[in-house]
Amino acid sequence: MWASVRLSERYLWLVLDEAIVVLFVAIGRSRHHAGLSLAGMASTTWPFAVAVVVAGLVLWGRARAVSPWASGGFVAVVTVAVGMVLRVVSGQGTALAFIVVALAFNGALMIALRAVVGYVRKRARAQRH
Repeated sequence: MWASVRLSERYLWLVLDEAIVVLFVAIGRSRHHAGLSLAGMASTTWPFAVAVVVAGLVLWGRARAVSPWASGGFVAVVTVAVGMVLRVVSGQGTALAFIVVALAFNGALMIALRAVVGYVRKRARAQRH
């Protein structure tokens, strides 16, 4: 998918994936009564935000197209894996439950968003013909 996508659309996916990460962090921080201060949000978000960029760069460099399902799954796995490594390196915690929830939430939303966009595009193409 990424190799055949315009640059503007690649940036749009990057922004949407980053929004999913921010939503994940905001929900997690509020559920654990950690607050939504700018400093707290930034501290929790940055490892995952950097990981989304890493995943996007890898996908952008692919020579062949990747399906929306595969790209969403790939971005989710890289986001959580690289994000957790960066959390450890920066002295933040990682519990197994946190990893599972992060992968489930980000994976579900990143894949679902791509599936919905793919479905809408397919329907639009079918209606044009």
